[in-house]
Amino acid sequence: MIRAALARIARRDRAADRVVPTSGPTAWLTSFTAGAMTFLAVFALALSLASGRLADRWSEALARTATIRISAPTDQIAPQTQAVLDLLATTPGIASARAMTDDEQRALLEPWFGPDLPLDALPIPRLIEITEADPGFDAEGLRQRLSAEAPGAVLDDHTRWRQPLVVAAGRLRLLAGVSIVLILGTMAAMITLAANASLAANAQVIRVLRLVGARDSYIARAFVRRFTLRALAGAAVGALAGMIGIAFLPAADAAGGFLTGLGFQGAGWLLPLALPLLAATIAFVATRIAAFRKLKELT
Repeated sequence: MIRAALARIARRDRAADRVVPTSGPTAWLTSFTAGAMTFLAVFALALSLASGRLADRWSEALARTATIRISAPTDQIAPQTQAVLDLLATTPGIASARAMTDDEQRALLEPWFGPDLPLDALPIPRLIEITEADPGFDAEGLRQRLSAEAPGAVLDDHTRWRQPLVVAAGRLRLLAGVSIVLILGTMAAMITLAANASLAANAQVIRVLRLVGARDSYIARAFVRRFTLRALAGAAVGALAGMIGIAFLPAADAAGGFLTGLGFQGAGWLLPLALPLLAATIAFVATRIAAFRKLKELT
């Protein structure tokens, strides 16, 4: 039904077009509102997609790795490290395991303690990095073996890191979805106000049209067509501006930074193109409802 109505709107009717003024506050307000709201919707959509990709990437990376932390007296660090490596070599589900060097551990701590951290003077535990094989290892069984072979070894399978990422990604996607709904609702409200203002400003013209036999459906169609096309044009400009802004953001880097991953990938670039059509549909429905309600008031 809406598709057929939009198809009729696309066909130009010169006589009906003269019913609605082509300029004025309502004209630029409709186009500006549609453009601005669509521009914001593009970024909300990009945020939703980026948050999902980022969480998937981090979760996948953490799911393939685990860490063993060895805290023991200085003279016991080396023997326990070797014992843990020997144990891991015979553990099913582990593809590889290696002890991190002092330089690697210093690089991990550098963002918090600076580049001149004296590892030799501090009781820093030795870290062993584990890479899982498919389908993975038995974490609880490995913990029990570690407690027997190396009492100072603690396994961290990154479960406590993965779960918050999944929860955060879900909430970010929900927030982005709510933002899009609010943006589209604001667009509908502003277009309704603009249509009401235009109908009220042209009340005398509407009365004259009725006197010469014009039906309310004809008058309403003229306003609906004009406002729908204005919204479509404004939304198209807003979507294009938003896509250009997204395109100029930095590309996702190997570190997986959040802001550097904010963008569209592959077929995702087609999604913003649907926003102008959605804006036109919203404008059509909002203006149609507003037009018939206002025309009834002017009877």
